[in-house]
Amino acid sequence: VQLQASGGGLVQAGGSLRLSCAASGRTISTYTTGWFRQAPGQEREFVAAIRWRGGSTYYPDFVKGRFTISRDNAKNTVYLQMDSLKPEDTAVYYCAGGNGIITSQVMAPSAYAYWGQGTLVTVSS
Repeated sequence: VQLQASGGGLVQAGGSLRLSCAASGRTISTYTTGWFRQAPGQEREFVAAIRWRGGSTYYPDFVKGRFTISRDNAKNTVYLQMDSLKPEDTAVYYCAGGNGIITSQVMAPSAYAYWGQGTLVTVSS
């Protein structure tokens, strides 16, 4: 499975961006796609995830109400809509994929076998 992330850029605080993660190769119904981010000097941090089967979504508290993950099965693409962006949201955003990830591991980078190349999001104050 190959993942291609896109959509990053420079935006002012309070603005919005939509990231895309296009998957190619073989994905199966137990597949989960997640978004993570990493700021300079920081650890990689979970942002959102979605199940391909059923569409269940997962978010950490600090993005709830601001970020929305969605999928288009026909296009094999997952989106991350980011609203009310803050300067602290500045980071490289990565999409990741994996099969058979249990709920308790959805937020763990180590649970994902496939990673995209990352896209930079910069939020200015």
